Amino acid sequence: MSKNHENIRIMHVINGEFFSGAERVQDVLAMRLPDYGYEIGFCCIKPGKFSACRNSTVPIFDTFMKSKFDLAPALEIARIVKRDNYSLLHTHTPRAVLVGRIAAWLSGVPLVHHVHSPTTRDTESVWRNRLNSLIERLSLVGVAQLIPVSKSLEFYLKKQGWSEKRITMVANGVVTPTMLPVRDAPGPEWVIGSVALFRPRKGTEVLIQALASLRQAGRLVRLRAVDPFETMEYEKTIKEMADRLGIGDMIDWIGFAQDVNAEFTRMDILVLPSLFGEGMPMVILEAMATGVPVVASNVEGIPEVLEHGKTGLIVPASDIKQLATAIGDLIDNKYDWYAMREDSYRLQVASFSDYSMAKGVARVYDAILSSMHR
Repeated sequence: MSKNHENIRIMHVINGEFFSGAERVQDVLAMRLPDYGYEIGFCCIKPGKFSACRNSTVPIFDTFMKSKFDLAPALEIARIVKRDNYSLLHTHTPRAVLVGRIAAWLSGVPLVHHVHSPTTRDTESVWRNRLNSLIERLSLVGVAQLIPVSKSLEFYLKKQGWSEKRITMVANGVVTPTMLPVRDAPGPEWVIGSVALFRPRKGTEVLIQALASLRQAGRLVRLRAVDPFETMEYEKTIKEMADRLGIGDMIDWIGFAQDVNAEFTRMDILVLPSLFGEGMPMVILEAMATGVPVVASNVEGIPEVLEHGKTGLIVPASDIKQLATAIGDLIDNKYDWYAMREDSYRLQVASFSDYSMAKGVARVYDAILSSMHR
């Protein structure tokens, strides 16, 4: 591990409203970047669950952004950067980069932007995607470096016209909690897990209908759904669908869980049937780190992690029949559940660890800061 720097401070500007995939990336970086000579601070422009749920203990500042176009927090962020001697700003969302770009200019430090998902297809709203994409594009003028979390996002940025010299792909990584735990074979009832901020692009309707198909086929399965819904309206829609299909009694809605790894110990399979908008889902890496085989859709960065039949199963997005079939095949031992959990665990440790992610980001910082002192 590199120790070339002593307490070089980096300020991360984040939303902070939720504690989902991107927020867990930010938290892991705060814990591991000190091993490479960088100390992290956070400015939260939409303070919420992140502050209470994070595992890191680094400084955190609430710089509340009242609306998408409220630029006042940029002044406060710039003041903190100057006062506490931060050397670089690192943003993570279109909203964050809007104020981060101004704060970087006011404080005279370079700007790095992390790309967690494709902005042009991040939500179900076309106009919102276009607006966020425009804001992000304008705010990134003069950015020192872009960090996409997958090869698919790297390709997306190049298609958007960004120079290859401005892009450094750093794959997401997670903490490996322990040695691969010993587990008995699942059964007779298999617990299907789903961990997500539930919203339409996560394919929850597809999963619910696949679950109904499995019940009709006589499968003994149960769904354990972890984390909250994005809106109360969507929660009502999904639960009404489950009741209408006669499977409401097969689902345990757990809600938000701070200890996600503990939830994985209660699952035999993790299913992520996303429709679009995935960079490199942290939940897949976390399942691999705890030895839970994954069935996921063939979108964006997911195939970069899962090798079908070896480290997981991949199905077409929106395909209810193939999703149900893949789950059924794993239950029927057409794929070796034990071998799949071992292979995916080894891959996570080797290629998608917290240290590999932090090392990649630290190298970006190294290059930018060293170029400033030439």
